[in-house]
Amino acid sequence: WRWMGGRGGLVASARRLKPSIKHFVVNVHEMFYSSSLWTHPLCDSFNLELGKTALAAPMPAKRFFEERSDQSRVTAELVEKYFYVWAKVIKGSVLKRNGRLAYIDLFAGPGRYKDGAASIPLMILEKAISDDFLRDHLVTIFNDNDANNTRTLETELKMLPGIETLKYQPDVMNEEVGENVVRMFEEVNLVPTFFFVDPWGYKGLSLRLINSVLKDWGCDCIFFFNYNRINMGLNNPIVQEHMEALFGEQHAEVLRQELARLSPALRELAIVEAISVALKKMGGRYVLPFTFKNDDGTRTSHYLIFVSKHVLGYEIMKDIMARASSGQEQGVASFSYSPADERTPMLFEFARPLHELGQMLLSEFSGRKMTMKQVYEEHHIERPFIKKNYKDALSKLETEGKITAFPPAVKRRKRNHVPTFADDVLVKFQDAG
Repeated sequence: WRWMGGRGGLVASARRLKPSIKHFVVNVHEMFYSSSLWTHPLCDSFNLELGKTALAAPMPAKRFFEERSDQSRVTAELVEKYFYVWAKVIKGSVLKRNGRLAYIDLFAGPGRYKDGAASIPLMILEKAISDDFLRDHLVTIFNDNDANNTRTLETELKMLPGIETLKYQPDVMNEEVGENVVRMFEEVNLVPTFFFVDPWGYKGLSLRLINSVLKDWGCDCIFFFNYNRINMGLNNPIVQEHMEALFGEQHAEVLRQELARLSPALRELAIVEAISVALKKMGGRYVLPFTFKNDDGTRTSHYLIFVSKHVLGYEIMKDIMARASSGQEQGVASFSYSPADERTPMLFEFARPLHELGQMLLSEFSGRKMTMKQVYEEHHIERPFIKKNYKDALSKLETEGKITAFPPAVKRRKRNHVPTFADDVLVKFQDAG
């Protein structure tokens, strides 16, 4: 759990960057190495210069935190719930190494909506303050390129009850996310980090940015994918550079040619499929999109896309997204949220209801003998089904006499008078031939 190249190597790399980014690198370096924060002599002078610059020419706000919408509430729920479970999963490894874990948000906003509701940075810190492990081991970095937002966020953080109990005080930065920030993350080894990227549009979001964090052990990412803006931008030469950074130069060109032949509905599927494939090619093996609809539920607003290198992170987020979905069919979640709660088209194989799952299992596992857990682990990736769906489907197949289970239902524990289907129950599938 050290930075690549050691302390000297990182500082040497920092000298090649412009002063503001140098501060960013060295300050993050101090956060991960020091027993106390703000020990580097550059910090006070940098913050003073930043404040003067911001007052002289404040950047225009690109996002507006009005009253929190239902979509914003669901986004916060997904991020906060995953963060807490993720932290518990890696807790043992962090404690063994007497190390740290991190939460990084590069587009953090001002901290509260205008109706007073806390946004994600405050929610994460409130969770950390209430937890003994997080209070002593969590490092947080909040960045926003709007100086007004960072000043407001700093004020909100100072007023947060219990903020002084955190061993590592939150670091609030005012940087535009671009090449220098990406290169900084690429050149170091991060402690386990949960990375949230919500740029509203697409500027600053790139495959390199995501991979610069995802490359290290224990690091997962969830990012805001503005489908409408990206759909319009793909054929706009003015933003070609941003599109190529997001999809890769070659993939972006292939996608443009493909989109010219597709209807609007198929364009959406193709675009989200393209970003998923690009993420997997760079090493993000497990990709999970969650759809948000507009207020009347008639069209897609945006996506949150989760990416991880480990199947456990995928399983945890899939369960969280399933519970946050506004619709389901036969117990299978839509992996979407619509304020109007209307049925919507779903991505990939996310359109198969539960009654088809049984037929899929009979066909794909014909003649095999395996545990329920093995069935689930081998089958669920890139499908909308969670473990409970598999247990329900196998129970139904057993009742219909299409599989044999050991031990049989009559000898298994019952819950609410219904036989359970534990992970270690052995399933024998009939030979379809």
